[in-house]
Amino acid sequence: MASDSHVADAHDVIRVLGARENNLKNLDVEIPKRRLTVFTGVSGSGKSSLVFGTIAVESQRLINETYPTFVQQFMGQLSRPDVDGLENISPAIIVDQERMGANARSTVGTVTDAYAMLRLLFSRLGQPHVGSPQAFSFNIPSAPGADTVTGGMCARCEGLGEVSDVDLDELFDRSKSLSEGAITVPGYTVDGWMVRIFTESGFLDAAKPIADYSDQERADFLYKEPTKVKLQNMNMTYEGLVPKITKSFLQKDREALQPHIRAFVDRAVKFLPCSECGGSRLNEGARSSKIGGVDIAEVSAMQITDLASWLDTVDPTAIGPLLSSLKKVIASFIDIGLGYLSLDRSSGTLSGGEAQRTKMIRHLGSALTDVTYVFDEPTAGLHPHDIQRMNELLLLLRDKGNTVLVVEHKPEVIAIADHVVDLGPRAGSRGGEIMYEGDVAGLRSSDTLTGRHLDHRAALKPTSRPAIGALQIRGATQHNLVGVDVDIPLGVLTVVTGVAGSGKSSLIHGNVPAFDDVVVVDQSPIKGSRRSSPATYTGVLDAIRTAFAKANGVKASLFSANSEGACPACKGLGVIITNLGFTQSVETRCEVCEGSGFSNAVLGYTLDGKNIAEVLAMSAEEAHGFTTGPAKTTLARMIDVGLGYITLGQALNTLSGGERQRLKLAIAMAKKGAIYVLDEPTTGLHLADVDNLLALLDRLVDAGNSVIVIEHHQAVMAHADHLIDLGPGAGRDGGRIVFEGTPAELVAARGTLTGAHLARYVGAV
Repeated sequence: MASDSHVADAHDVIRVLGARENNLKNLDVEIPKRRLTVFTGVSGSGKSSLVFGTIAVESQRLINETYPTFVQQFMGQLSRPDVDGLENISPAIIVDQERMGANARSTVGTVTDAYAMLRLLFSRLGQPHVGSPQAFSFNIPSAPGADTVTGGMCARCEGLGEVSDVDLDELFDRSKSLSEGAITVPGYTVDGWMVRIFTESGFLDAAKPIADYSDQERADFLYKEPTKVKLQNMNMTYEGLVPKITKSFLQKDREALQPHIRAFVDRAVKFLPCSECGGSRLNEGARSSKIGGVDIAEVSAMQITDLASWLDTVDPTAIGPLLSSLKKVIASFIDIGLGYLSLDRSSGTLSGGEAQRTKMIRHLGSALTDVTYVFDEPTAGLHPHDIQRMNELLLLLRDKGNTVLVVEHKPEVIAIADHVVDLGPRAGSRGGEIMYEGDVAGLRSSDTLTGRHLDHRAALKPTSRPAIGALQIRGATQHNLVGVDVDIPLGVLTVVTGVAGSGKSSLIHGNVPAFDDVVVVDQSPIKGSRRSSPATYTGVLDAIRTAFAKANGVKASLFSANSEGACPACKGLGVIITNLGFTQSVETRCEVCEGSGFSNAVLGYTLDGKNIAEVLAMSAEEAHGFTTGPAKTTLARMIDVGLGYITLGQALNTLSGGERQRLKLAIAMAKKGAIYVLDEPTTGLHLADVDNLLALLDRLVDAGNSVIVIEHHQAVMAHADHLIDLGPGAGRDGGRIVFEGTPAELVAARGTLTGAHLARYVGAV
């Protein structure tokens, strides 16, 4: 293996000894400190296990142990990684792609502290002066009767900017009477008690169409307070339809509702901008104070590039340091390619890539040095045009004296590394080894899978499949789209490109799902408990349990760790959770079932020489040769999408966003004649796996499907039958179709940013 010139003094390296987390095979590795190290290898090779599961986890665990016991109980439990030793690790800051929580009170401005500085600015310069910085906070109510504004929260919407309202037309058909089935709420049948209490209450005429109700009848029908009535000698409570369904459906946990009830709730409840604050979240007092004729809500709603220009008009006298700090934060947004956002944008609406870059902003201006920054594919969601800026930011963090560890597949990022650690040779049980350590030149000349593919480039598609029809989108105006008209061809592979924030997702996700037979496969979390696994999610476990039951002449429920087959000691979890009062709960491997989650009796039953725990420990690739029928077909599709290394019993919450998307795709692939929408399917894919993905997309199209892919990867662009490029820029500067046609036509024209980068990628310049 090659050595790196930076690895010298013993204290200048992070030393990992005997790492065995997940699939790591007793690894020893030295990583230079205060350098940029990129970790490469196929999906499942062990990169994340080494960087996140070993180095970052141990750093955070050791830091947590310095806090008082009382504080530790409120922190997440971190187990010691399976490693013999770690030397010279520094405090780790993880900047990952996990979407920010969908807290309605969390905005881009609040999570970056930009809004806190903006509140301070308005408290100093705003005219008229209305109070302290908290007078501009939409999370703090104003005290009644106070001489000044003590909080900026709008009283009507409680600082949320929107109010929920029930769409009455989803509750009933105005043209019908109650006896004709006017109420369209699920479960409200004409002869059922839910409707009879309305028809027999005496308040309403059951034979009169609702459209003909008097004002009093309408009020009684919809909003009447709970009132005792007697029906067939029984005391009952009559209540208006709106409060009744609000209590029974709308105030319940949405995810706990049955699917058809959930669909009804989604149709019936509309969220509208608050009429009191116009959606700004702030009360009139906070909005009355202005700088240069603009209030804080208007400033927060500005596109960040416009906000930067506005700050240049603010008089720095007396607030120079504050204004300078705020300008630096706003400049960071623009430098990182997020200038198209606004500070009032809800943080829960950001994509994984946008969330990761937003988290970066807090660290770019930090005075901390000699810390370890850990990044998980920081180029996710970035157009080739934006990757250069991301590289500059990674180098900036390094040059401040920090250690930067990056898990990445993109050649553009690998190229700037001071040091490379390549894992492999393959995934899962066939990975977990160090294939190469050293500089980029050495990687390029090495015979590893990554080294061989580093300069690989996909060729432009010589011919394009003809379309068999089109999805017609007319006048699309979601977010920054400016009345877009576009025909998306059917029966082909269409790739939608454009810089981050140009309107790709708005165009596709905002319009295509409205058509019939659309299958949307994205990277959103998969719902499920800690007991959920690929085997349960895909339905493969049902087939396996049935096969075990048939082979052993027992019930299938025995082979479920969530049912009769559960280990009595750990209840099927595989771990024993010990609650230590004020300290953290501790998880230890169950010694009775040795972590399998199954009882000893169940483990005694075998199928072709394997017990149920051994089957669940198989990778999808191994299990494919073990199973038959529909389960074998499902596992074949998992292998097709590059998930052959995933074990059947792996917890779903341990899958990355890209892995989640590919697992959903494996399940959805059974449908024929459908329109598939994929959102950046190359996320998490090694260079060697991208060709496999392209072959899979071809198979989907050749089977009679239409495939629409939102993607930045040039190999996918080059392979498209049809390209739709949005731009020319992001935010207000985007939202337009700047090119439609074949990849070859885009390269020939070179009139867009995408065209220029694609031409460079295929060697046409």
